[in-house]
Amino acid sequence: MTESVTVSDLVEKTRLDVYYGQDYLNNRVITTSDISRPGLELTGYFNYYPAKRVQLLGITETSFAKGMTHENLLAVMRKMCQPETPAFVISTQLDPPEELITAADEAQIPILGTKLTTSRVLSNMTNYLEGQLAERQSLHGVLVDIYGIGVLITGDSGVGKSETALELVRRGHRLVADDRVEIYQQDEQTLVGAAPKILNHLLEIRGIGIIDVMNLFGAGAVRSEVDIDLIVNLQLWSKDAQFDRLGNGDQFQKIFDVEVPKISIPVKTGRNLAIIIESAAMNFRAKSMGYDATQTFDNNLRNLIQQNSEHDTKENS
Repeated sequence: MTESVTVSDLVEKTRLDVYYGQDYLNNRVITTSDISRPGLELTGYFNYYPAKRVQLLGITETSFAKGMTHENLLAVMRKMCQPETPAFVISTQLDPPEELITAADEAQIPILGTKLTTSRVLSNMTNYLEGQLAERQSLHGVLVDIYGIGVLITGDSGVGKSETALELVRRGHRLVADDRVEIYQQDEQTLVGAAPKILNHLLEIRGIGIIDVMNLFGAGAVRSEVDIDLIVNLQLWSKDAQFDRLGNGDQFQKIFDVEVPKISIPVKTGRNLAIIIESAAMNFRAKSMGYDATQTFDNNLRNLIQQNSEHDTKENS
């Protein structure tokens, strides 16, 4: 888990402008994804002031500040500029109050701005910070983007996960992570997977070693992160093992608070795992769009049984 993000990272990733305090960007860190919109603080109420949060001022806050006296506003701004306060952000291309500039300069806190509305910049900053500061879980596997479906390939070491990923890349799909997948929960229904920085774009193939997928296949063959939609578990074939043949044995794997659909595929000599996993991803997308081949088979079987039953009744009558 990333414990902090610098204000410099926030400026770069959410495209904020630096109004004042360029030299302070790397010295200020953000430890929470929550954003504060100071309202009661402008009235002098500081019994609960979330000083560790980025402070966002919009039209309402700046309009209220204009009605305050210089002395009162300067005193309030100095109270808001705590040692742990990372930055102030002004939305809608508004000019920051002079009192804020004075207080922020004294405390060496940067003042940032944007032309976006308060709601939009709040959403952008929250999404970025939640992704960076979220708790992470590392899983052994390979993550591939197949037709926009994030497929996490798991299985025992040596079962062929990386080789299968290489074939999928050759078929035009994109590698996200090999060997270790860093996963975090974006919201109640979404998991996001990415590669550890040390393994970015790299793939290990036994007998060859480490290969750089982006260098060999181009930038279109890799992706930095993707939502995890489906887990495919590669399992060595055994005559005693039970595998789903009709597609009606729904399995799930819980990661954090999210239940991810899971299928198990037997690994046996002669099976083209890349094509099978590609088809599994396409079938998952079809199910998501409302088409279920298993249900179609059940309906066809039901109709056939009914037709045979009616035929037998006619012959016996």
